[in-house]
Amino acid sequence: MDSIAWATNGQGATGAGGMLGTLMPLMLIFVIFYFLLILPQRRKQKQHREMVKNLKKGDKVVTTGGVFGTVIRVKPDYLEVEVAEKMRLRIQRGSISALRREE
Repeated sequence: MDSIAWATNGQGATGAGGMLGTLMPLMLIFVIFYFLLILPQRRKQKQHREMVKNLKKGDKVVTTGGVFGTVIRVKPDYLEVEVAEKMRLRIQRGSISALRREE
């Protein structure tokens, strides 16, 4: 019984220093996740928003569904994209995934 009471007293004596030591690995993991996952994703989202905002008539685009086309008309909420001769689609701005290189 004495050894159990002594072990309990020894664990309770660590106090605030033990708490910091316990939380340090969790804080380190969060910092690593922030720099490796969260920060690059925010940069990519910002670049995508800028690309969608700067779309203009004549740009060749690819939608998230994989449809290739050329922007014919730009409206505040949507784009009109020509995917074939006399075949036009209305597409929300956010569904544009990338600008296409000239072929």
